[in-house]
Amino acid sequence: MSNFSPVGNAPEPARFTDKKYLITLIFVTSLFMFWGIAITMGDVLNKHFQHVLSLTKTQSAFVQFAIFGAYGVMGIPAGLFMKRFGYKNGVLFGLTLFALGSFLFVPAAAAASFPFFGGALFILGCGISTLETVAHPFVASLGDQRTSDLRINFAQAFNALGTIIGPAVGSYFLLRTNVPGSTDLTSVKTLYIVIGSVIATIAILFSFVKVPALTDPHTVSDTEATNVDVAPGKTLFQHKHFVWAVIAQFFNVAAQAGTWAFFINYGHEKMGFTDLVAGNYMILFFVLMLTGRFVGTFLMRYIAPHSLLAIFAACNILMCLIIAQSWGWPSFIALLMLNFFFSIMFPTIFSLGLKNLGSHTQQASSFISMGVVGGAFFPFAMGAVAEHDVAMAYYLPIICYTVIFLFGYKFYKVR
Repeated sequence: MSNFSPVGNAPEPARFTDKKYLITLIFVTSLFMFWGIAITMGDVLNKHFQHVLSLTKTQSAFVQFAIFGAYGVMGIPAGLFMKRFGYKNGVLFGLTLFALGSFLFVPAAAAASFPFFGGALFILGCGISTLETVAHPFVASLGDQRTSDLRINFAQAFNALGTIIGPAVGSYFLLRTNVPGSTDLTSVKTLYIVIGSVIATIAILFSFVKVPALTDPHTVSDTEATNVDVAPGKTLFQHKHFVWAVIAQFFNVAAQAGTWAFFINYGHEKMGFTDLVAGNYMILFFVLMLTGRFVGTFLMRYIAPHSLLAIFAACNILMCLIIAQSWGWPSFIALLMLNFFFSIMFPTIFSLGLKNLGSHTQQASSFISMGVVGGAFFPFAMGAVAEHDVAMAYYLPIICYTVIFLFGYKFYKVR
């Protein structure tokens, strides 16, 4: 891929997409928003379950384990399903799992069982994992190969929008009604009935969409190709930049999951906010991520993507150090800025990892998506530290951002 750089010199300007792909592109782009909503809704659930189910921070981290652990389970099967049955059926499969997981919140709430909620979240996570694995190469294929990066960036902006909507809706429906000692799960049940119904409707509507014949932009090897395999004799795992991208994505999402999971706890315990006020600040937290994505994309016109990735990773190491000091507003502002600098990391690592893989690209997409499983484990470690001091837990993501810095500084190189 061109790694977020403007489209190179071409005999004719490449279109963003063609008219025949427009309806399909709208549907697939909306998926990025929906899984953004689902993932950040989990961060609000984390705090809500601490109240209504009397969970410790370490126990509530199972919310993130269930969602992100699904990526480790579904990454390869989703890729194989996509290869066997096509992009459209892959999307329908993912939406079906997404809706099923949402509807399972109803019996879980009736039983007031956290393990039952964990099972529902895992199935929901399998759905969004499938969607994420399918949607990236699907969006790339909906038009000229020279503009595939632009379409992925465009779709990722809607993912960032979804991460803003998630905590806004979750805080309103869940945290607003929190009463000390309450065990009422009605709001959780109602919210996920609505989510499941919306996702099921999207699936039904998309089933009627006729997807035009596609050409995978990463398997075309003409002179205009932007992703030609420069070492066709190598197997996928002999491409070191791809292997490092999987590792970097693992640590990237590990830091993301831990940071997001305990944001509300930090606001409540270190700043004295109510859960609702902390949840509202979480909306600003994700607005900064959306802002960072636009600012980062602009800066990539002048700074190489790998260099900007390393710079942003270094900035987040500094932010974590400030957060851990519990300096009041300076530390809380650093916590907010953590998401600004995080903004470009997921799509940039994804893009750098897929560079010059040619026909390996579709399979590589599955493995990089599987790297998201890092988010399943890290919140447990941060939760264990947060039981004693939530600020000290933010020392741990420094490990993750150091790995990302090394990838952007050195290990991104195609060899």
